[in-house]
Amino acid sequence: MTFWDRWLRRPQSLWLRKALFQVHLWTGIGLGIYVLLISVSGSAIVFRNELYKVLWPGPKTVAISGPKPSHDALKAAVRREWPKYDVSYIWETKKPEQAVEVWIKKTDQPNAKNEGRLFDPYTGRDVGPSKPASITALAWTSDLHTNLLGGRLGRQINGILSIFVVVMSVTGLVIWWPGMGRLKRSLTIDFRANWKRLNWDLHSVVGLWMFAFVFVWGVTGIYLVFPTPFQVVVNHFTPLQLYKPLTQLELKAPVPTAPIIAVADTVTDSAPAPVRPRRPRFRGTNGDVFLRWFYYLHFGNFGDWPVKALWVILGLAPPFLFATGAIMWWNRVLSREARALRSKSKREVAVTSMA
Repeated sequence: MTFWDRWLRRPQSLWLRKALFQVHLWTGIGLGIYVLLISVSGSAIVFRNELYKVLWPGPKTVAISGPKPSHDALKAAVRREWPKYDVSYIWETKKPEQAVEVWIKKTDQPNAKNEGRLFDPYTGRDVGPSKPASITALAWTSDLHTNLLGGRLGRQINGILSIFVVVMSVTGLVIWWPGMGRLKRSLTIDFRANWKRLNWDLHSVVGLWMFAFVFVWGVTGIYLVFPTPFQVVVNHFTPLQLYKPLTQLELKAPVPTAPIIAVADTVTDSAPAPVRPRRPRFRGTNGDVFLRWFYYLHFGNFGDWPVKALWVILGLAPPFLFATGAIMWWNRVLSREARALRSKSKREVAVTSMA
């Protein structure tokens, strides 16, 4: 019987399948915590744009009580409220009745992140954080999903782990193949079976139907971190305009940044307020459209709320597969070793008692 005959009829007997099973098993166990965090955080931020609009209360207003004091006076008021903090930025407001946003950070921690606070520009009174706790939590969740809370390094680790997710999904599809004689049985779940068989069915069948989604999420996750290889390949077949890969000179060139006007102790009166850039209308080549769909498919933002709701639900399937896979691992490895250890202990006790 040839390799392909065995693959079609009895794939369980092939050493390749057994090897891929071990790769799938241990990759899944190793990625368990990562899959849990990235899936739950991903589902949580699918509606992030809509949540930002709902949760953001808008500018905070204060009572106008005379002319505004200078930035130096406001800075002194901030330091009275927060004596162990330095002022990093003071953002000017567009309307006189709006509270002023001030960024502060601890004096003894120069590399610490800025904390945003709102102050009454007339009295110098602290009127609360610049962002509600709900917005902060949503931003934290988004940073967890994108950068693993580790900045640029965390983002790169995220991309590398996405490669292992793709490996896990492909090996899972390969080892799912049961052979021609068992194909129909492997497409359904027998809820009357014992709990071990039911757990196997749940992992196998749900994993099969979720393969395309997990594979796409993994590949698009790699692209979002390491876009250049994808851009080079696509640009080879169809020229890119918006997502054209950068040359080596462009990669080494310094990125131009807007000057920071209000920094540390040199707060000026002309610090511009941050402006959220508008998303331009997408116009690109066919290759640009193809790569654009990587974003759409990863976040589910190519449709209205029913599509996003579906992405939220499906995003919770990988943790389910991890849980059912971990149970199978326990039954196959740890439980078997535990039983063997108990049997060995009983034999040793029996020998000792006989002596």
